[in-house]
Amino acid sequence: MVYAIGDVHGCFSSLRLLLEKLPLEEKDELVFIGDYIDRGPNSKEVVSFLVELSQHYKCTFLRGNHEEMLLNCVKHGSGCDIWYFNGARSTVESFGGVKRIYDFLEFFENTVYYYEKGNYLFVHGGVRPGVPLEKQDPFDLVWIREEFIYSENPLPGRIVIFGHTPFTEPYVSRDKIGIDTGCVYGGKLTALRIEDRTFFQVKCADRRW
Repeated sequence: MVYAIGDVHGCFSSLRLLLEKLPLEEKDELVFIGDYIDRGPNSKEVVSFLVELSQHYKCTFLRGNHEEMLLNCVKHGSGCDIWYFNGARSTVESFGGVKRIYDFLEFFENTVYYYEKGNYLFVHGGVRPGVPLEKQDPFDLVWIREEFIYSENPLPGRIVIFGHTPFTEPYVSRDKIGIDTGCVYGGKLTALRIEDRTFFQVKCADRRW
């Protein structure tokens, strides 16, 4: 079975509760949709846990816009203002300073912009409608919102599983499924089992930023 997990944003307690709720078997696959950090209180604990989890299950870690901002700032020294505007302070505090983030830089660098499984495409933000997958702009893959969500059949032949844009409940249409249900804002953390489209959810168990 393949499980997709929505935006965690440093909500470590919620993540653990959600994974305990999943009927996981050793052969199952986990696809994390990005945004593991920022805003929530325990970004370091989330990342450390995911690294450990990947030793026991096949895990794919997508890159969210928040991982992209971290890498731009920490690795390249650019865009730090926009990162801090979007909740970086809680991440830096969780790691115990920017220098400590370097210990986990490999995790962030190894995140991928998209993942394909059958006719499903997993991506953080979405895709630019009408543009072939191989020609998609990485910026769109982590940042796009309305142009993708309100489009019809943005990537022909594919069902797109995405996060980034929070909804009260999962967003389900013929060609896309959104699984960011705003945990860090006091909502829920959501997982989707794609084989039978079963949703698993827990209410936010972490204090908000």
